[in-house]
Amino acid sequence: MSASPTMTTPSLDRSKRFAMIALVVAVLAWISLMVAAKIFPEYVWLIHILMLSAEAGVVGGLADWYAITVLFRNPFGRIPIPKFLKDHTEIIPRNKARIAESMGRFVQENFLSPQIVAKSLSQTDVSLAVGQWLANPDNNRQVTQVIQQTVPKVFEFVGQEQVGRFIQTNSVQWVKNTQINTLASEMMRAVLENDFHQDVLQRGLDVAHGWVTSHPEQTRELTRTLFKELGVWRLAKGASWIGIDVQQRTIDSLIERVESMLADPEHPWRQKIESIAQHLMTELANPESQASLKLNETKNALLDSPQVLNFITGAVVILCNAIREDLEKADSGIAENLRVAIQQVGQNIISNPALRQLLNEKMSSMAVNLSDQYSEKVILFISERIHEWDSREMIDKIENEVGGDLHMIRVNGVVVGAFIGLVLGIIRAAVEFLI
Repeated sequence: MSASPTMTTPSLDRSKRFAMIALVVAVLAWISLMVAAKIFPEYVWLIHILMLSAEAGVVGGLADWYAITVLFRNPFGRIPIPKFLKDHTEIIPRNKARIAESMGRFVQENFLSPQIVAKSLSQTDVSLAVGQWLANPDNNRQVTQVIQQTVPKVFEFVGQEQVGRFIQTNSVQWVKNTQINTLASEMMRAVLENDFHQDVLQRGLDVAHGWVTSHPEQTRELTRTLFKELGVWRLAKGASWIGIDVQQRTIDSLIERVESMLADPEHPWRQKIESIAQHLMTELANPESQASLKLNETKNALLDSPQVLNFITGAVVILCNAIREDLEKADSGIAENLRVAIQQVGQNIISNPALRQLLNEKMSSMAVNLSDQYSEKVILFISERIHEWDSREMIDKIENEVGGDLHMIRVNGVVVGAFIGLVLGIIRAAVEFLI
């Protein structure tokens, strides 16, 4: 991978400049003090103290310059030097492979290991944060606006006819190749085991009873049509001549049956319906049963019908057009309903601790599984990416990130060295004076 020129950061340039100025000042002070010692011999004891401080500052600055430089490059260039010195220059480029592996392992052990992920998520109520974010009006409005702006463009880019053809050629074929008896059986099992069918039946009976009792004329019309279809209308009409209202008796009998089923949860008809549903569920669980074969044959026959396929394609086109046109309106009903739904989801998550616990457990389990499955791939990606870096590019990246602080160490080396030299000079002068 070829190196691309990297611009140095202002902080790095500033640190290099300060380090160079500090070293130059120390060198000039050292030279000036040597000259001053010749000019002012009567103050040589004081000048020697200051000279020792300047010398130590120069040594400290040069030592730190060397230590920092050998991290990135060989400061001797092409000058022949002993092997033991040369082997300890260009430390970062020479150890690029080890650094790549170490960085990958560091990320895995400290961020992506299943134990770290599980511990981090156990200390955070992620679902509560998600619920609070979704319940915030500004956030759910932004989400809705993004959907409102994006979906029409997607439909415009793809084209409703293309969507319809895709569904016809792919999704329909997938449904044809899928045996839906097992799915139907599991759906029925979920309904029966949770007594959803009882709620549905109760509500259905309530609606039927209310409609029949409040719409007598329409009910009589329906019974009249039913009698005609069954071929007993003439018989019912003839019975009315002798004072027997077969229609009304049929309606009254129906209402009575419905009321008795509403009043008695253990009604025989209810039990019969549940028995039929249980039997059908068991039959559909067996792919070789007559019910399963008949269901799949009916499904395939419907999907083989050109009329059904054309209806599906046309319905998709109409639905896509309706969604796009509604979303393009400023007062889109779909967008507003979606916003309200998002807000309600957030509020439900906030107000339901049991749901939050379940979501947290599921998200934690999912995150742990993902980290377990993909952490090695992440490490490999990081390592390969660092291996691909050109040494010059790698040095520039690292130096731009931490070089500013490293070169300030050179300034510290001059200052600290000068201070230590000053202390040593004072100690030497004190010893000479006392002895």
